Amino acid sequence: MSTSAGGLFAGAWLLWLVYWCVSAIGVKAAVRVESSASRFGKYVLPIIVAVLLLWDSYGWLRGTFLDQRFVPARQWIVWLGFYLTVAGLAFTCWARVILGRNWSGVVQLKQDHELIVRGPYSIVRHPIYTGLLLAFLGSAIAVGAWRALLATAIVGVSFWRKLRLEERWLCELFGDQYRDYMLRVKALVPWVL
Repeated sequence: MSTSAGGLFAGAWLLWLVYWCVSAIGVKAAVRVESSASRFGKYVLPIIVAVLLLWDSYGWLRGTFLDQRFVPARQWIVWLGFYLTVAGLAFTCWARVILGRNWSGVVQLKQDHELIVRGPYSIVRHPIYTGLLLAFLGSAIAVGAWRALLATAIVGVSFWRKLRLEERWLCELFGDQYRDYMLRVKALVPWVL
């Protein structure tokens, strides 16, 4: 990927990160939160590893199978990856807006927690994870190396583990209402998974 394309990707991810941090202001207080140790091992560490694999700026993997390309080095492929990344990030922002004050970056239940099933939540139960996976996949396509696909897979496994805990807690809180929602709407990929 060229330096200018890399700058576009970095800019898109940075804008998303700024929005994510600013929009976290004023969320509802938590009444139940997953432990920090559990979060670190299940989500934080895998995300760090995935980001390091995706943007191997030190070239640690140079010359290995993981640094070989799985797609040809073509400009249109980089642009396809960019558009998928932006679409994924935009989908997460739409989901974040719809969640409003119920949002949290970690597994937790909020005071006066509401079950949101409109907007992107009518398409998939976890649209933020879906959007981030699409963004990681887009970035992986643009990078073109197997290490980037591995990074996407690591993020996917991490999100799957996280959503299983979230869903257990939401079933405890909302009961049959959430179980019915689970029957109607897939977790991550519309009509598939």
